[in-house]
Amino acid sequence: MPFPSFRTPRRLSADPVAPAALPRRGLLAGACACCAAGLLPAAGALGQAPANVPAAPARALHAKLDEAARAVEARMIEWRRDIHQHPELGNQEVRTAGIVAAHLKRLGYEVHEGVAVTGVVATLRGGAGDGPVVALRADMDALPVTEEVDLPFASKARTQWAGEEVGVMHACGHDCHVAILMAAAEVLAAHRAELRGAVKLLFQPAEEGLPGGEIGGARRMLDEGAFEDPKPDAVFGLHVTNNWNAGTIGYRAGPTMASSDGFHITVQGRQTHGARPWDGVDPIVIGAQIVSALQTIQSRQVDAGDASVLTVGVFRGGNRGNIIPDRATMEGTLRTFDEKRREFMMRRVKEVAEGVAKAMDGSAEVVWGQSGYATTVNDPALTERMAPSLARVTGTDRLRLTPRATGAEDFSFLAQRAPGLFFFVGVTPQGVDPRTTPTNHSPRFRVDESGLLPGLRAMLHLAADYTGSGTA
Repeated sequence: MPFPSFRTPRRLSADPVAPAALPRRGLLAGACACCAAGLLPAAGALGQAPANVPAAPARALHAKLDEAARAVEARMIEWRRDIHQHPELGNQEVRTAGIVAAHLKRLGYEVHEGVAVTGVVATLRGGAGDGPVVALRADMDALPVTEEVDLPFASKARTQWAGEEVGVMHACGHDCHVAILMAAAEVLAAHRAELRGAVKLLFQPAEEGLPGGEIGGARRMLDEGAFEDPKPDAVFGLHVTNNWNAGTIGYRAGPTMASSDGFHITVQGRQTHGARPWDGVDPIVIGAQIVSALQTIQSRQVDAGDASVLTVGVFRGGNRGNIIPDRATMEGTLRTFDEKRREFMMRRVKEVAEGVAKAMDGSAEVVWGQSGYATTVNDPALTERMAPSLARVTGTDRLRLTPRATGAEDFSFLAQRAPGLFFFVGVTPQGVDPRTTPTNHSPRFRVDESGLLPGLRAMLHLAADYTGSGTA
C-alpha cells in the first residue's frame, strides 16, 4: 500500500505544558494493560544512575547497520506518521497489518498473515550459516482515546469500542514500534548475506486488551504457532516512553513489569426502603466494608518490602437515594511481581470478600478475569549478555537501570516461551523535563521522533550480536 507524501520530517518537541486534569471521555475506556499504571514510575522518580555497563566492541557489521539505519530514518518517520494518522484498535489492525505484510513480502521474508486475527509473523533466514533464531516484536494496536495534539498527522479516527463510539489514537506509541520494526526488517534484509541463523518478526495485535475479557494479543499468537518453525532462542521487545529523554534507553534484569489481573465482585443483599434498613441487607454498606478490608491484605498481610497493588476502581449500587438495592458490584485490578504473591493475593481477595459479606448477612462472589497478564521478566543471563550491546548504541552515559514498573505488558507471555529482554526508549526531547510532558495513554501524548533511531539501532545491534553475525 502506498504511503502519503510527507515533507522531510521535522523534529517534534514534547508539549511544554504540564497536563491538566483530563476529561473522563479522554481517558482510556476499558481495562488496558500496558500503561494502565504507567510504563515506568513517575518521572521524578527516574533519577537512576547509569547502568555502568561497558559498551561491547563494535564490528564492521555494526557500522553498516548504523549507516543503513540512518538512511532509512526519514521513511521510518513517514511510516510512523501514516500509522499514527490511521490508528486501529485491537484485532481491527487490518490496514496496519496490510502495510506491514506488503512491506515484508517485498523484502523477501516468509510472511504469515492473520495470526491471532490481524497479526503478522515473518521470518528471514540468514545467509552466513547456522546460528540461533532471534524474535523481534512490535505491537500494533491503538487506544480508545480522542487525540488532543495539534499535529498535521493527528488522528481523526472514530470507531466502536465496548458498544460506544470512541476516538482512536496511538496514545501509547505503538505506531513507533511498528515503524521501528518495519525499518529493522528492511535493514536486516539488505544485510541478509552477513546474518547467521534467522530473524523472526512478530507484528502483534491487541496488546492493550480486548473488550469483554476476550483472549488475544501475544498469548493468542503463541497459541496459533507464532513461535514455531523456527522456534526462537530469544525474544526482544521495546516500548517508547515519555519518562526518558530521546537517546536514553532503560532496562532491568528480572521482574520488570507487573502482572495484571482484573476482578469483579458481586455483593448480594436484600432490597428494602431506605427509611427501613433493618428490613433488608444493605449491599452498599457490605461493599464499603469489603473495599476497606481488601486494603489490609497489602498493608497487614504481606511483606511491604515486596510491592504489589490492589485497587478497586469501580463501585456500582442502587439507582435512588431512598432505596437500598439488592446488589452492589465492584471492579478492580491486582499488580504483582511474583507468582506466589499473585496467587496469595487472588486467594485472599476471595476469602476476605466472602467472609465480610457473610458476617453481615449477605453474600459475595469474586470472579477473576481470564485475560490477565503475567509478570514481564527479563531473563537475567540474557540481559547481562546483551546490555553491552545497548551500551554501544546509547553510550554508557545514556543507558539506565530502570525500577520495576506496575504497568503490565503481554510481552510477558513471549518471555515465558523463550528468554526475553524488554527495554524502554525515551521520546521526550533533550533538555525538556519529562515531568512536564503528558504520559503514555494521555490524549496529549506526543513523540520526539529523534528517539526512534536509537530504538531502531538497538534492535539491529541486539539481533546481530545475539546471532553472532558479522564474526569470522
